[in-house]
Amino acid sequence: MDEMTRIAKLQPPEGRVRLVIDTDTYNEIDDQFAIVHALLSPDRLDVEAIYAAPFFAERAPKPRSTGPGDGMEKSYDEIVRVLGLMGRSADGWVYRGSTEYLPDDATPAPTSDAVEDLIARARSSEETLYVMAIGAITNIASAILAAPDIVDRIVVVWLGSHASWWPHTKEFNHFQDVPGVRALFGSGVPLIHIPCMGVASHLLTSPAEMRDQVAGRTAIGDYLVELVETYEYRREHAWSKVIWDIACVGWLLDPKWVPTQLTHAPIAQDDGTFSYSKRRHLIQQAYFVARDAVYGDLFGKLREMDS
Repeated sequence: MDEMTRIAKLQPPEGRVRLVIDTDTYNEIDDQFAIVHALLSPDRLDVEAIYAAPFFAERAPKPRSTGPGDGMEKSYDEIVRVLGLMGRSADGWVYRGSTEYLPDDATPAPTSDAVEDLIARARSSEETLYVMAIGAITNIASAILAAPDIVDRIVVVWLGSHASWWPHTKEFNHFQDVPGVRALFGSGVPLIHIPCMGVASHLLTSPAEMRDQVAGRTAIGDYLVELVETYEYRREHAWSKVIWDIACVGWLLDPKWVPTQLTHAPIAQDDGTFSYSKRRHLIQQAYFVARDAVYGDLFGKLREMDS
């Protein structure tokens, strides 16, 4: 892909968007919000498939998985749970992803239903397929390495790493699969990169706000409230929670809410930093999130479910 074609694909989409979601849903509590927000936005987002991503999280006080395969299976089950609370079946459009990370940045992980579906779906139409990736980038990087031709047919919107001005990139999605990050940033795929600290970190909410805006209306709304209320790292006073992943939905719904700028694709280093070269191709990188606009849209759509 030449640079002018890539830059054209990096412009905000017009009209309804074909979308697949790649998510480590059980790892945290923000993926559930992003899935719900996307599914409540059918006028803009045509969600065709959801993929379970691997993750490995042994953190105290509540280990979330014993390995990437276990994390993927738990994420698959959590996707099914979220869809059920929205009155939707998971049959035929929710797929299990990789059970291992990339061994290196030139070799895909062992194939999975998610990777095979992404490749087939990207090849099935001339219309651009947007890939919202909100976990380790394993499934997406594996698909690109296995089928490089899909680079011309997809745009990846990935939440991971930190802002370029942050002193390091030691972020969960990034460090789960560093070879996958290298493969993604080196592939030339049109990429909207939404960093965590410094950008998506604006997306704070609190138990009190969730109760006020969402509670007592719908089953899925009550579940989202419960996730925040019972979060294992919650403190008793002066506590808020970042719902990171809805930044990606925000960009897809209205790029003015998550403004970006063209920058050269960084190179992920083993020491937890990025290096930069002006010889690298361009990507779009977000530098701000309009927190109130994104939450206002999500809360409004949740309330509409009850009307």
